[in-house]
Amino acid sequence: MVNQDPTNPSHALFDQFVQSQTCKEVQRTFSELCHHLQLDPRDYQSFYTKLKERLNYWKAKALWIKLDKRAQHQDYQQGKVCAKTKCLVLGAGPCGLRTAIELALLGAQVVVLEKRDSFSRNNVLHLWPYTIYDLRGLAAKKFYGKFCTGALDHISIRQLQLILLKVSLLLGVEVHTGVEFKGFVEPSEATGWMAELFPDDHPAGKFQFDVFISAGGGRFVPDGFRWKELRGKLAIGITCNFINHHSAAEAQVAEISGVARIYNQKFFQDLLTEKGIDLENIVYYKDATHYFVMTAKKKSLLKMGVIKQDFSDANQLLGQANVDQDALLRYAHGAAHFSTGHRLPNMQFALNHAGQPDVAMFDFTCMHRAENASLVRERKGKKLLMGLVGDCLVEPFWPLGTGIARGFLAAFDTAWMVRSWGKGKPHLEVVAERESIYQLLSQTTPENINKNYSAFSIDPATRYQHVNLNSIKANQLQHLYDVEDHIDLGRPTKKQKDSVGAFEELLKWCQQHTAGYDRVKVKDLTQSWRSGLALCALINTFRPHLIDMSSLKESDSVHNNQLAFSLLEGELGIPPIISASDMATKEQIDKLSMVLYLTQIHDAFNERTPTSAEPPSLLTPSKTLSFQAVFFLNKLKHNSLQRRKVRQGETGSRDRRKR
Repeated sequence: MVNQDPTNPSHALFDQFVQSQTCKEVQRTFSELCHHLQLDPRDYQSFYTKLKERLNYWKAKALWIKLDKRAQHQDYQQGKVCAKTKCLVLGAGPCGLRTAIELALLGAQVVVLEKRDSFSRNNVLHLWPYTIYDLRGLAAKKFYGKFCTGALDHISIRQLQLILLKVSLLLGVEVHTGVEFKGFVEPSEATGWMAELFPDDHPAGKFQFDVFISAGGGRFVPDGFRWKELRGKLAIGITCNFINHHSAAEAQVAEISGVARIYNQKFFQDLLTEKGIDLENIVYYKDATHYFVMTAKKKSLLKMGVIKQDFSDANQLLGQANVDQDALLRYAHGAAHFSTGHRLPNMQFALNHAGQPDVAMFDFTCMHRAENASLVRERKGKKLLMGLVGDCLVEPFWPLGTGIARGFLAAFDTAWMVRSWGKGKPHLEVVAERESIYQLLSQTTPENINKNYSAFSIDPATRYQHVNLNSIKANQLQHLYDVEDHIDLGRPTKKQKDSVGAFEELLKWCQQHTAGYDRVKVKDLTQSWRSGLALCALINTFRPHLIDMSSLKESDSVHNNQLAFSLLEGELGIPPIISASDMATKEQIDKLSMVLYLTQIHDAFNERTPTSAEPPSLLTPSKTLSFQAVFFLNKLKHNSLQRRKVRQGETGSRDRRKR
């Protein structure tokens, strides 16, 4: 047993580990500590226990007390409930690491992959009360002494990542940075699910897992998950960070927890008069940096030369080519300087991960939300449970500070899902329960969650006031069970040939009903649809009163796609498979997803306006579609029919009222 001599190297290494302020330093000191104590961090099942035994240090004991209290909760069943579960977590952001911690407490082997090799995000997160309580329970104060002191209720993303990284490592989580996830390596007879990585010789590429959790950020959503775009009236956000020199003068400057024009019109009018800057609101938090976030009016940005030219499309409006970066820096600096009463001295911009001034402008009213939070994929008889957390599940609405709070709730919900998986619950029941819980997430506020924070656990019933774990039934979610290559119908499927035949039939139908439209030439089931005009033409063929084709511009592809998506969802109950902006700009459009989408459109229009010239439904086994695809598409058809029946009922009611 290591003695408590203050000069003991292990004690010094532990202190260095706790106080480390960069990702690389945390990893280095942890590796040295393990080497000195002769511990193998890959021995995940007994690592934490052995670490406590060999590090007999009073500072460490204070930390063990916190972590032990969490680990002893009945939900984890002493780390045995998921002892045979192998989890790969993509992304070492706060939500990815928070999920990894819960999975480790359940006893799973957890590997985290992070593309970046440093934590450099300066932006500051608003914390809900329960989030503060949760992080205190993970000994956040031991790692960061300033954590939520007094009335503070915020923390920088970088600092939060460091806290969660340290906890993850202590609990036996493997964290690999500088590693890029390229895709899945499907199982063979001899191996399970693995990941294709860059560099391709990275040892984590040999890790076989049965659970995959994506926390890779808002733009990384694995195949099989579909996003819905939620867009409100244009609102332009600006974030900026200034270096905090921690001087006495800076300490005297008061934070601004949030001031809006409707509550302090004089403040904003004075700002406009003095600086020419017109804002709706502004927030200022003091952390590792001086962090400001504000909503600016478009007219003001155009007048001050920040935005060069006005466009109706938000992507063009705020695109890099249409923004004067120097003017943006002046605008942000002026707003920050004025809002703090000109009292912040020596205001220098902090640098971002690219070494540039940490200032960003974005449209925060365009948000995405995944339609489903989980699915199961099976190949060669080997199942993979997949889940989403963080921004790739629900993008946050920053003015409400929902990001990290709902992100942590989703991390707990995901851990509960993996717990059910580890206990051997039928896979579709696991998914159905997860989707039932997911319905509550976007409605969650600080006011409507349970207030007994000390009772919070991964069990949803401890956190949500009204939760029905069975609101969605397993038989409704067959489309979330991708077993394409494993279905054996006892007959040859001629998969490749049959699928090609079905695609050709669908393509012919699309060509037939878009022929004659100016600027529309359907040659395939992917690239020909990028401008949105082909989709609009299809709609116009069957519902000519809904779209004026002459008013559409081929160059305004985002608008065209959004119009088509909105009409197809509103009139036919067919949700989009991709956002309008991604449809217009994404380098590759997934062919199978487009086939599924166009098949639903084909089926809906055939059902409503059948003609003898049109081919029979693509969703019948008599077509040349493979039986695996038939199985999958029929589930989508069933769900679409249900939505359309509801929509038809609403339309019929409106028509009757008009008559």
